[in-house]
Amino acid sequence: MQYSWKNIPRYIRYVFVQTLYLFLLMVMFRAIFYFFFFKTTVTNHTAIVKAWNFGLRFDLRLTLYLMVPLLLLAFISRNNFFTSRPIRRGVTIYLSIIYIVLLWLYVVDLGHYAYLGQRLDPSILRFFAKGERADNARMVWQSYPVLRGSVGIIIFLYLLYLLQRATWRKFAAQQPTYLRNWPFVGYVVTMILLFAAGIYGNVAYFPLRWSQAMFTRDNGITSLGLNPVLYFISNFSVDSDTFDTKSTQNYYPAISEYLRVDSPDVNKLNYIRDVPADSAKPKLNVVLVMLESTGAAVTSMYGNPMQATPNMQRLADSGILFKNFYVPAISTAKTVFAVHTGLPDITSVKTASRHPKMLDQRIVMDQFKGYEKLYLLGGNTNWANIRAVFTNNIEGIRIYEEGMYKSGKADVWGVSDYDLITEASEIFKKENDTRKPFIAFLQLADNHPPYTTTSGAGDFKKVTEKDLDMKKFKESGFVSVDQFNALRYEDYNVGHLIDLARKNGYLDNTIFVFFGDHNCVLDPYHFMPLPEYELATGGVHVTAFMYSPKHIAPEVIDYPVSLLDVYPTVAGMVGMPYKNYTLGVNMFDTTRGNDRYVFIQYIRNQMPYYAIMGPRYLYEVNYRTHAKALYDLKADPMKDVSAQLPDTARSLDSLANGFYESTRYLMFNNKKQ
Repeated sequence: MQYSWKNIPRYIRYVFVQTLYLFLLMVMFRAIFYFFFFKTTVTNHTAIVKAWNFGLRFDLRLTLYLMVPLLLLAFISRNNFFTSRPIRRGVTIYLSIIYIVLLWLYVVDLGHYAYLGQRLDPSILRFFAKGERADNARMVWQSYPVLRGSVGIIIFLYLLYLLQRATWRKFAAQQPTYLRNWPFVGYVVTMILLFAAGIYGNVAYFPLRWSQAMFTRDNGITSLGLNPVLYFISNFSVDSDTFDTKSTQNYYPAISEYLRVDSPDVNKLNYIRDVPADSAKPKLNVVLVMLESTGAAVTSMYGNPMQATPNMQRLADSGILFKNFYVPAISTAKTVFAVHTGLPDITSVKTASRHPKMLDQRIVMDQFKGYEKLYLLGGNTNWANIRAVFTNNIEGIRIYEEGMYKSGKADVWGVSDYDLITEASEIFKKENDTRKPFIAFLQLADNHPPYTTTSGAGDFKKVTEKDLDMKKFKESGFVSVDQFNALRYEDYNVGHLIDLARKNGYLDNTIFVFFGDHNCVLDPYHFMPLPEYELATGGVHVTAFMYSPKHIAPEVIDYPVSLLDVYPTVAGMVGMPYKNYTLGVNMFDTTRGNDRYVFIQYIRNQMPYYAIMGPRYLYEVNYRTHAKALYDLKADPMKDVSAQLPDTARSLDSLANGFYESTRYLMFNNKKQ
């Protein structure tokens, strides 16, 4: 064997060795992912082995792609490969670039997966948007071991450099092998066939495709079966978000009927519902509180074993709890855009707030005449270009952000939630004392990496593993004690806000609306009524409740409601006349009965879907393959029943596409007159 190996020209053997090195690097990162990041609900070891099989084939494909230039150079230069200084310099530069870029991509992928539970995809480019790179960099610095990680990467790269130098010297010192033309052609053909077979990756008439890794419904298994670099490249698209008027018109009848448009017109694409004033309703203050990363599954009101949110539980028990409140997408910026515009953010890579052509919208908050309008957050409104959503669409809005508070910054997200609430309450008191109503959007942030918690002037204390029942903790879905403490801290601050409202005298004439912007990344959990972890709907199922002790009676609402419905609902509660141009409806419209659906988007097995969910059915459409499925949530929520219920599937397909196509259209065509 050794004799046969030595007879192969050294430049071909060198390519073999470099291919092995690169492949082993990818296998190393796959092992790191498996042992430290992988989580699944699947107990079948065969599925895990199958995912490893797909993953290794994808790793080999990427390795061979990257080795093709080296192989070509070796064949062209032959025995000059080790004697030419320019070739040596070129090989060194090329391999250095490969290893540096791959290391960076793999490390970013692991961080991305730890943060969002998804492999690296093009949506990460939003973090590089102009004007917010510094904030995102600070978040990374405060959330991840950047310094230690950088030192580790530098040391690893130095060891790779030593290995590469030793390998080159070893092969350069060997005697060259001179081949005649036909033996050389034989080696060329053999290497081409081997590389082609490895890149093809399948013993079948079609090549290995990333969709093959999606052989289960489990995100963990699918993620294990993918190569993050190839997956990122295959899903990278430069296509601009746009709309199709004909498609909008095609589905307009279904959505206009659902929304109960005043004067439906398929040619003019009218969506207006004119809601008159109700003078019998008191002009109460309205405070909308966005709870960062607060899904339904993590809070006490939805049966989480850890019961981490007693303050929220107390307020929900005394107010209105929405058991099935959904946001359209998993993204804070998308939630802020959607709640204010009444349109789901369906942009593919960036967010709508970063899209100049989508920032001119007719929205309900702007129509709160006679109200002071406030937006308060602890950080900077340059984040995600979110300032433009408010200043471009809400006349006279006053924005409070970092640099305007007495308190200093706690972390990358600005002042702590405790300090933000303390100072916000003082602002609310001053507004209330003028006897002029106000509507405010208060955005919390600390239930988010780097999970900064402060006791403020209060008595909040973190817990440790020794304080917890770890059996319950594992059943709860929380991925870490830090995450658990951050939610407890948010709950503590919700109680702090209500205590201050009572103390400062505006509790009795204010409606508080609390809702999460999306769920956090969780380990598998199974205590919810639906298998939402497996369905992937858990990411957009969030906590939501209203509290106003003098004006709201205790109630639990089970039917599905949407983030898009928030402003139409509170406008109705205070009797405000408004024109609704978009897709939200009043949550308390009793004439709808069970005719209620929410538009949602989620990723399952690395595949993106848009869907509508109602009291009984979930109907979904795959963004990429356009495959469709209908699930009966009252029977088997995991079984596609579209073949058994074709009429229901057809009707819900029209409504789902009505939401989707109308959103695409309105994002560009809902401009202020």
